[in-house]
Amino acid sequence: MIDFTDRVAVVTGAGRGLGRLYALDLARRGAAVVVNDLGGSMAGDGSDSRVADDVVDEITRAGGTAVASYDSVDSLAGGQAIVDAALDAFGRLDAVVSNAGIFGSVPFEDLSADAWARMLRVHLDGGFYLAQPAFRVMKNNGGGRFVFISSSAGIFGQPMEAHYAAAKAGLVGLTNVIAIEGEAHGILANSVMPTGFSRMVTETVGDEKFLAESGFMRAIRPELVVPLVTFLASTACTFTHRNYSASAGRYARVFVGLSEGWLAELEDGASQPTAEDIAAHLEQISATERFIVPTSIVDEVLEVCERRGISAMPGNAEVAFPEPQRGL
Repeated sequence: MIDFTDRVAVVTGAGRGLGRLYALDLARRGAAVVVNDLGGSMAGDGSDSRVADDVVDEITRAGGTAVASYDSVDSLAGGQAIVDAALDAFGRLDAVVSNAGIFGSVPFEDLSADAWARMLRVHLDGGFYLAQPAFRVMKNNGGGRFVFISSSAGIFGQPMEAHYAAAKAGLVGLTNVIAIEGEAHGILANSVMPTGFSRMVTETVGDEKFLAESGFMRAIRPELVVPLVTFLASTACTFTHRNYSASAGRYARVFVGLSEGWLAELEDGASQPTAEDIAAHLEQISATERFIVPTSIVDEVLEVCERRGISAMPGNAEVAFPEPQRGL
């Protein structure tokens, strides 16, 4: 059994939906859980402390340990307060499930600047505001786990969700850098793109008949997302810098690959590729059969340098970098 005894976890947006299920499973496995939820609407309006309190009561009635936090992640002070809640109640912090968010659908051409900024402030800024103080605590403790809840909307796109998609894609970038900088300190960071039946789905779709009769809607039970999040938040997870999708009981890695592409012939820097050259080699440039999965931007630099036969470092300096993963 993957055990969280003597470990402390923060779950944001834990009062309802998927967040609540994450908190319940971590607590069931022995974690002391900070149940954070402002208790607002799906659009981010209002607040209700009972939303977090009810989950804490549910955990404690089952014999678990939890405290409530009502702070919003959308400010530096709020993020710090959530981390402080863990330290004040339990004296440490081992895992963060960054799940809090809001949602709203609007065509791109009608999207207001205020709605854009608000969505990024809660999802992306909120991820930063929470992660930075948590990172410092984990570094002092000798390690920890971050699980950022991203979305396929951000990686693959979703109509009428430009602000939401941009914020969720940004969380993947945040995950990548925390993973790189945290690894030396035992801090691992991964992201999950969940598909689960929740109020986000019901309020977005709205058609009760469709929701009741759709085989897909019945298949995306939110409970099916939980195992992946729990695993990534645990010490059983020993890798970092990865993204995973969880949908209807299908769990799969999502990755950004860098194709082999076309290497233009440059004779002593005198020749210059043209737009016509790009058009002529577009099929090779766009092919995905041969690729690497970079562990950082450094991998792209080293790959180009290797193929050009040049050194990435001045003089005789040598630096060891992780080997990127390669695929056909």
